[in-house]
Amino acid sequence: MKNQTSNTILALVLSFLVITVWTLLFPPAEPVVETAAPAAETAGGAVTPPPTGTAGATATPTAVTGGGALSDSPRIAIDTPELSGSIALMGGRIDDLHLKSYRTEVTPGSPTVTLLKPADGEQAYYTLYGWTPGGSLGPDDVPGALTQWTLEEGETLTAETPVTLAWTNAKGMTFRRTIAVDEKYMFTVTQSVENQSGAAQRLAPYGVILRNGIPDDLTGFYILQEGPIVQTAESLTETKYKNMADLEADPKWGDHAEVFRMDGTGWIGITDHYWMTTLIPDATAQYDAVTQYDEGSDHYYTWLRQDTVEVAAGASASSTTRLFAGAKEWDTIRGYEAEHGIYHFVDSIDWGMFFFITKPMFALLHWLHALIGNMGWAIIGLTVVIKVILFPLAYRSYVSMARMRELQPEMEKIRERAGDDKQKQQVEVMELYKREKVNPASGCLPILLQIPIWFSLYKVIFVTLELRHQPWLGWINDLSAPDPSSVLNLFGALPYTAPGPDSWFAFFSLGVLPILLGISMWLQQKLNPAPTDATQATIMAWMPWVFMFMLGNFASGLVLYWIANNTLTFVQQYTIMWSHGHRPDLFGNILSTFRKKPKADEK
Repeated sequence: MKNQTSNTILALVLSFLVITVWTLLFPPAEPVVETAAPAAETAGGAVTPPPTGTAGATATPTAVTGGGALSDSPRIAIDTPELSGSIALMGGRIDDLHLKSYRTEVTPGSPTVTLLKPADGEQAYYTLYGWTPGGSLGPDDVPGALTQWTLEEGETLTAETPVTLAWTNAKGMTFRRTIAVDEKYMFTVTQSVENQSGAAQRLAPYGVILRNGIPDDLTGFYILQEGPIVQTAESLTETKYKNMADLEADPKWGDHAEVFRMDGTGWIGITDHYWMTTLIPDATAQYDAVTQYDEGSDHYYTWLRQDTVEVAAGASASSTTRLFAGAKEWDTIRGYEAEHGIYHFVDSIDWGMFFFITKPMFALLHWLHALIGNMGWAIIGLTVVIKVILFPLAYRSYVSMARMRELQPEMEKIRERAGDDKQKQQVEVMELYKREKVNPASGCLPILLQIPIWFSLYKVIFVTLELRHQPWLGWINDLSAPDPSSVLNLFGALPYTAPGPDSWFAFFSLGVLPILLGISMWLQQKLNPAPTDATQATIMAWMPWVFMFMLGNFASGLVLYWIANNTLTFVQQYTIMWSHGHRPDLFGNILSTFRKKPKADEK
């Protein structure tokens, strides 16, 4: 009796360790830290990083934290099939942008997703373009954050009609900015200058994306990149918001900055869970790409500044860059990569360490979704494809398990002969395996292969936008969210709402899918008798229910995959066992679970 009790305690401890390790691997979302209020403005409402300090070189760009003048600025409307919003003539900034096809909640009629927000509001997030002065030019001689542009051409920015802004400085230099946008999320911004000042002038065009504070919808999951992201010809660099303050100072840009060199290959921006704002350089120019954090104002920047150009008297110069501001749709981003030659643009989606599995897996899932028309059934179809691919290994595994079962009588005889001599017992068992050509490790291979596949599918379901707000059937209206049903209110039969995912009690608020997951794992176990070792038997008995609670608050799509996988595994194993002359006593094994176990002194 003592041994049985200690084994049960050991099993409980092991189960607790499994849950603990799982929590470490997949921690809950970190609480969003309240961001500080914007820093007090300098004279004129501008925050200016220190200049480079080199003779004749340009100063770093200028950005605005806010200001009452912005709210009074005239605006140019943006209206395309996917975007709505406006451009402020003060600074010529794109700072008001909404995604028409996406809503904040799955509930019909909920507000559309707001991507960019003006500098004089909360959670400011916007893009700004301008020129940094060099040579004899001063800050007032170039357009920046506070420049009052005039609309020279166009009325509303649409996919068919670009707009052009103009401004002339006191020296007679005329600056223009032409903004175009396609039917999806790609803006093209062309900055030009005509130098009628009577002398050669030095200056450099730039674009900047600025975010004030950490966004409210930050997931905080360590497996997901949220924050600045830079792709150069050499590598992809991802920096989370919380790590920006760890960046070292750069002599040209100031504190908390990291500088990358681009020869026109690459892109830089800020990425969220499902949305992204990215600056893409012209392939024919040289650029400094900079990620930066201003701790005083709590501003996160990504800069793209072209090398200084010299414009002769009477001459002109121009610079064209692209701006992606929208949803991280795989098909759309892949199309931009192919059409515009944007280097590794599809890697703006966080595919994870198993990208070599995740990318083709998502491509297959995307194709199945287009074929079937429902993402839930596409996930089940993907499960079938994976099981077919792994079937040869699974077959060898099940055959090996069947052979091991056949050798059980011989192994019992070895145990009787060896007695307490564990070394002798091990040697004879290995000789038996060798003689009968049985590899006990072959049964583990499909399980080991399932681990990266499962993590890859978890990544696909959690990261990719295509599963967001996608229904399956009945009560499952969002495969990227946990099952909304709950055992605590009898799946809606009782007149009160179950605890939400933010409640600690949500761990016990199991929905229908997690319960089906536990049952499917339990039935799969019942194809074989319980292990003779009491400790191992107890652990196996607890495992389905431990996983049921662990996965209870995971995305419904992931739980659906696991249920489908368990079901197909059950069918495969049952069929293979039957074909090898072994008829699994499923009902007998189930009934044995509920039989009263004899006490130690009754044996």
